[in-house]
Amino acid sequence: MQARAQKPRNISHFSAWMLAARPKTLPAALAPVIVGSAMAFAHRSFALLPAVAALAVALLLQIGVNLANDYFDCIKGIDTAGRLGPVRVTQSGLIPPAQVKVAMSITLVLVVLPGLYLVDVGGWPVVFIGAASILAALAYSGGPYPLASHGLGDLFVFVFFGLVAVCGTYYVQTLRLTPLVLLMGVNVGLLITAILVVNNLRDIHTDRQAGKRSLAVMIGDRGTRTEYTLLLVSAYAIPVILWLRGLAAGWVFLPLVSLPMALSLTRMIWKAPDGPQLNKTLAGTAKLALVFSVLLSTGLILSMK
Repeated sequence: MQARAQKPRNISHFSAWMLAARPKTLPAALAPVIVGSAMAFAHRSFALLPAVAALAVALLLQIGVNLANDYFDCIKGIDTAGRLGPVRVTQSGLIPPAQVKVAMSITLVLVVLPGLYLVDVGGWPVVFIGAASILAALAYSGGPYPLASHGLGDLFVFVFFGLVAVCGTYYVQTLRLTPLVLLMGVNVGLLITAILVVNNLRDIHTDRQAGKRSLAVMIGDRGTRTEYTLLLVSAYAIPVILWLRGLAAGWVFLPLVSLPMALSLTRMIWKAPDGPQLNKTLAGTAKLALVFSVLLSTGLILSMK
């Protein structure tokens, strides 16, 4: 039986639920919707209601994944008193497991509400995308073969918070897809995956002890830091490739304004030994993903006028 951390003091019930929702991770939901909507706007097909509905779905899915991760990692003994990240409400005893499970279920059911509107707009493809997204949210930490515990967490994030989120947001506004939109999904997916990489690097020792085989555990400390670096390098290379191929004007270089932030984070990832010091890198990477996406969106809109 895994030891449980002492329940933190002076945390209100509301604050505990905020901890469970993990608001610092929400840029991972915002960024792809911003980019997908910007592409629709650039192609003169922006539609406000589908964009808002897509944002609601993305935010609810992100919160649902967070609650599922909090719940399943506790009951599977992955989250222990020795973990180095922020407080987890189930493992720490702030919120009973049954309540977290109910909140997770309600959140994922709520996804259906804006989802039904998007189905009406986009048809059956949206049904398949929505069903796959909800199942993947549960399979990330739960089920007989948790993706995050078998080295597939990075791929899950890249696919669903990059490709699916960007392309889905664009599709429900335009009812079509283009190779460029797919490439933008790759761009966002690289940065969102980098957030998870920091998280897994921080938890590499406790995950290994708990038997969770994240990709970080599989490739080791140095390999994980290298993965992070390559993700950021690739993300910044894509706007350059767009310009060189003549697919966008010079405005597409706007994301380079955030390059100093990326360089600083890369230095941090290599200098921070482990544990709590990486929490700042994680928060910074989430901020970078959002800033980069806003700059990319602005550049794409200005480039395609």
